[in-house]
Amino acid sequence: MATRIRLQRGGHKGYPIYSIVIADSRSPRDGKFTEKIGLFNPNTNPSTLNLNFDRALYWVEVGAQPSDTVRNILKGEGVYLMKHLHGGVKKGAFDEAEAQKRFEAWKAAKEQKIEATVNEETKAKTEAKSKALEAEKKMNETIAKKVADKKAAVAKAKAEAEAKKAAEEAAKAPKETAEAKPAEAPAQEAAPAKEAAAPAKEAAKPEA
Repeated sequence: MATRIRLQRGGHKGYPIYSIVIADSRSPRDGKFTEKIGLFNPNTNPSTLNLNFDRALYWVEVGAQPSDTVRNILKGEGVYLMKHLHGGVKKGAFDEAEAQKRFEAWKAAKEQKIEATVNEETKAKTEAKSKALEAEKKMNETIAKKVADKKAAVAKAKAEAEAKKAAEEAAKAPKETAEAKPAEAPAQEAAPAKEAAAPAKEAAKPEA
């Protein structure tokens, strides 16, 4: 029987969660399995993995063949590195303590790398958010400037219209005054004539 280490789909539509199982290569994807050694959730960032390291290492060492995806998962968790270190111990290249020390050093370097990646992503998100806020601020300032300019243009047009109207009224008022003055002149000229006729009448009375 060819033993495979593969993923078995679970979860729900649009949100798959995979179990890492040991199964016969002839069984269907979601069929019976020998053992469940982990759970893989690709929907989170970063992906969430819950793996039984010792059992995964056991099955790899006894010859179980993983699928391509599972192989990448196991490599990422150091299962194949530990298998290689165990091979070195069996050959007498170094002891078990040295193998564990090397594995811990690799694991620490990996965790630092992951932490650095997470920090970079967090920093990038913060910068992107700041840029978005700055862009929104500039857009609001542009809109406010346009509104202010529009109000100023309306106020200017209104002031010009009022000034034009006042100028027209001021130009019209002297013209009306000029037209009214000739009508008063005959009355002013008739008054002296009347005053001149009165002494003539008085001079005629003694003669009578």
